[in-house]
Amino acid sequence: MAELTDKDAPIGVLDAPFDSALSERYLVYAMSTITARSLPDVRDGLKPVHRRLLWAMRLLKLDPSQGYKKCARVVGDVIGKYHPHGDQSVYDAMVRLAQTFSLRYPLVDGQGNFGNIDGDNAAAYRYTEARLTQVAIDLMDGLDEDGANLRPTYNGEEQEPELFPGLFPNLLANGAAGIAVGMATSIPPHNAAELLDAAIALVDDRAADVLAFVKGPDFPTGGLVVDPAAVIAESYRTGRGSFRVRARWTVEREKGGGWQAVVSEIPFGVQKGKLIEQIASLINDKKFPILADVRDESDAEVRIVLEPRSRTVDASVLMDGLFRLADLEVRVPLNLNVLDKDRTPRVMSLAEALGAWVDHQFVVLERRTRHRLDKIADRVELLDGYLIAYLNLDRVIEIIRTEDEPKQVMIAEFGLTDRQAEAILNMRLRSLRRLEEFEIRKERDSLDKERAGLAALLESPAKQKTRMKRDLTKVRDRYGPATVLGARRTTIEEAAPAREIPLEAMIEREPITVILSRRGWIRALRGHNDLSAPDTMKFKEGDGPALAFHAQTTDKLLMAAENGRFYTLAADKLPGGRGFGEPVRAMVDLDGSVGVIALVRASGQDRLLLAASDGRGFIVQVADTIAETRKGKTVMTPRTGALLKVVRPVGKDDDYVAAIGDNRKMLVFPIAELVEMSRGQGLQLQRFRDGGLSDAKTFVFAQGLSWPMGGGTGRMRSEPDLSAWRAARGAAGRMPPTGFPRDNRFGT
Repeated sequence: MAELTDKDAPIGVLDAPFDSALSERYLVYAMSTITARSLPDVRDGLKPVHRRLLWAMRLLKLDPSQGYKKCARVVGDVIGKYHPHGDQSVYDAMVRLAQTFSLRYPLVDGQGNFGNIDGDNAAAYRYTEARLTQVAIDLMDGLDEDGANLRPTYNGEEQEPELFPGLFPNLLANGAAGIAVGMATSIPPHNAAELLDAAIALVDDRAADVLAFVKGPDFPTGGLVVDPAAVIAESYRTGRGSFRVRARWTVEREKGGGWQAVVSEIPFGVQKGKLIEQIASLINDKKFPILADVRDESDAEVRIVLEPRSRTVDASVLMDGLFRLADLEVRVPLNLNVLDKDRTPRVMSLAEALGAWVDHQFVVLERRTRHRLDKIADRVELLDGYLIAYLNLDRVIEIIRTEDEPKQVMIAEFGLTDRQAEAILNMRLRSLRRLEEFEIRKERDSLDKERAGLAALLESPAKQKTRMKRDLTKVRDRYGPATVLGARRTTIEEAAPAREIPLEAMIEREPITVILSRRGWIRALRGHNDLSAPDTMKFKEGDGPALAFHAQTTDKLLMAAENGRFYTLAADKLPGGRGFGEPVRAMVDLDGSVGVIALVRASGQDRLLLAASDGRGFIVQVADTIAETRKGKTVMTPRTGALLKVVRPVGKDDDYVAAIGDNRKMLVFPIAELVEMSRGQGLQLQRFRDGGLSDAKTFVFAQGLSWPMGGGTGRMRSEPDLSAWRAARGAAGRMPPTGFPRDNRFGT
C-alpha cells in the first residue's frame, strides 16, 4: 500500500501527532475553564456568570428603588446575550446571589422561594422575581464613568464589562468557591467593615498588618471560629488552610432542674435538614446514648433543641460529643486561588489579595477622573459656544433666519466648532432669556474649578490617597458594625478541639448484677444484689447459674469462648432482670456448639492470664482482647484438640503463677517466665503425663495461696509457704497442699 503524504491529505485535514494535538486542545480547554468560568477575579471577586447576571439586571433597570422582574426574564437575557450556557446553571448562580445564608452580602434581592437553609431548592424561575441590592449597586458604581473596559459579547452584538469597578471588596466579603481544571478556589466570607478598615490602612502603608483589622471569617449563618489566632494568621499568610467552625448554643434551664441545649446558629454550608437527620440517626442507632431527642423548632431563626437522656448529663460533654459525631462542627477550607490583574491564576495571602484590590481602586480612580475631565471639556466647549451666541445674539438670529446653511456661516464668522454650532442651532427659544447667560457663566466657572481640582488629583499621589480614604470611609459607614447588615455575625473565640467522649461519660453509671446461665442466657439485675439470694438466681427448668458478678452500666464485658475468640458486650445493653434474660448468642456471632468459659469486666484491670486445656498459655493486655464487631476477635489459637480453659485477671502486684492439672499436681513458677502476647498459643505452663490443665491463676508469692473450703461455709484456707511447689515453668509439679478442693480449682 502506498504511503500517505501531506500532498495526499484531504483539504482541511491537519496531519499532526495525536499526543501534541490533544495536549494543545486540552490546555486551551483548561485555561478557558480557569479564566472564564471557575476562578474569581481578585478585583471584583466575581466569576463571569455572576458578572453577566448583574450586568443584565442593571440594563433592565432593576435598581433597589424599582420593582421586581421575573427571574425568567433575567435568565433569558443572560443566556441570549452574554452567557450561552444552560438556563438552569445560570438560574442556580442567580439563586445563590440572593440567598442570605449563602452570601454574607447578597447581591440580588429575591422575591419568592429562593431555597432555604434546610437544603430545599428554589422555585422555578417562572415563579420568582428579583432586583439588585444596594451592595450590587455599590459594586457596579463607576461603570458609567469608564471605570472598567467594555468588550464585545460572544456574538459581537452587545457589550459587557470586563469587571466591576465599585468600592465594595466583594471577593473577600462574599467569598467564592469553584473547581477548575487542576486547581480550585475556596474563600470564606468576611466582614466588609473590617476589610475596608484594613484597605484604608493599606492606602497609607502597604506593609500594614491587615490582621489587626480582619480577625477572621464572618459567615452569614454566624457560629464560632474556634481556631487559635496563630493558626488563623498562618492560614491568611499562606492563603491556604481551614477554619474550625462550631454551632452557637446555649443551655435553657427548666423547672425541676431539667435542661436542654438549644442551637441557634449552625456552621456555614451545613444544611439544617440534613443536620437534624444526622443527629436523629445517632439516636436511632444508639451511637450517642446520652442524647434522648432532637427537635427542630426553627421559624425565621434557627432553633434546634437537644434533649439529654438525664438531667445529670454534663452539657459540655453532650455538645463535645455532637461536635465530633455530627456537623455541629465543620472545617471550612481556605484556598485563596484567584485571577490577578493579568488574568493569571495564583494563590495569594490575605494581604496580597486586599492589596491587589486597593491597587485596582487607584486605577479606577484615575480612569474615572480622566473620564470626568473629558466630560468637563465637552461641556465647557458647549458652554463657550453658548456664550458666543449670547454675545452675538442678534447676528446669530439673523444668520439663522437668512442663511441657507447657517451652521457653516456661524462656524466661519465666530470661529465655532461643529459641536458648538450644532448646539446653538438646537437651542430652544426659551433659552434666550438673559438669566440663562448668568447660569451659563456660573456653570462655566464651577466646571473650571472642578477641572483644576481633578487635574491636581491626577498629578498628586498624596491627593489620590486622601481621596481614596475618603471614598472608602463613605462605603465603610454604609456597612459599619452599627448597621444591621454590617454587624459581625461570627464570633472569633479560641476553643480546644472537641473531646473524644468515653463510653462511661455517655452512659448513666448505675450498679448492676450480671448473671449468665449454663445454657447461655444472660441478664442484668439493677443494683448489686446478693449473689446467693434465691430471688437472684432464678433460671429456667433444667438450667442453672454459670457466672454471676457485680458490675456497672458503664462497663464493657469480655466474653471468652472455648475456641479462643473474645466478644465484647456493653453492660448497659444487656437485657433487664425481668424474666430469664436473652440468649447471649443472639448478641454475638457465636456458634451454638462452642461453649462460653468466661465473662469478665474489661474495666479495672490491665491484663489477663489465658491458658488452654493442653497447658499452654500467655498473658494478654485487656485492650488487645476488645472486639468492635459481633464476630469477635481471635486472641488464643489452641492447638488441635485443645480448648481455651482459663481466663483470669492478673493483679498489678502478682508475681507468680499457680497451675494445677487434671492429674492433681500443682506447680508454682515466676510470672516473669511467662510471655506476654496479643495473639497466639503461648508457652507450656505445666507438663502432664495424663490429662491436661485444670486451672491456673496469678498471685503474690509472699502472701501465699488461698482457696475456699467446701460445704458452702464461705471460709477460706491458705498455704503461706509454697516453696515446695516452686519450680521452673513447664515442670510436672507435685500434689497440692492438704485440704485443696477435689475439683482441682483455685476458686474465684
